Amino acid sequence: MVISKDQLRSRMRVARRRLAAEAPDAALRLADYVPKALRAAAAYGLYHPIGSEIDPRGIRLSGEVALPVALARNAALVFRRYAPGDPLVADAFGILAPTGTAPEVAPDIVFTPVLAFDRRGGRLGQGAGCYDRTIAGLRARRPVTVVGVAYAGQELADVPMEAHDERLDAILTETGYIQVS
Repeated sequence: MVISKDQLRSRMRVARRRLAAEAPDAALRLADYVPKALRAAAAYGLYHPIGSEIDPRGIRLSGEVALPVALARNAALVFRRYAPGDPLVADAFGILAPTGTAPEVAPDIVFTPVLAFDRRGGRLGQGAGCYDRTIAGLRARRPVTVVGVAYAGQELADVPMEAHDERLDAILTETGYIQVS
């Protein structure tokens, strides 16, 4: 039986809520698995978790931290510099993000939330296409490493992909780091 991406999203949201409840300390373990090769990034983008998304904000690399900002629901995200304690405001999706006065940052590494992933870099997101547009735009300008952040239990054998879907370079979970070949 073939299911649509929307049906798969619904199933994976339920699975992610279960995984979050079963492993409340999972976010604390993420940083342990970030490879040394990534730690020297000049700038990297995290995200402010919503719902049961695993929280990446404990990841600390050597460069400056940025958070994504949705300026419009159908546009690419921009990344703005962020430090703990900086003011946050709701963006176009209602997600907390740095204010418009925070400088824009071009991240070398983007840590992105996922609903599901596979070992070929397939990523299932929320369905709005923001990260796909953002990643495509960043990759058109220069190399960027895109790391999906998820619970290990969000892995699928095969994530359905369409032409506009951007692949992950790696996946970071509470149990390890998966480099996509």
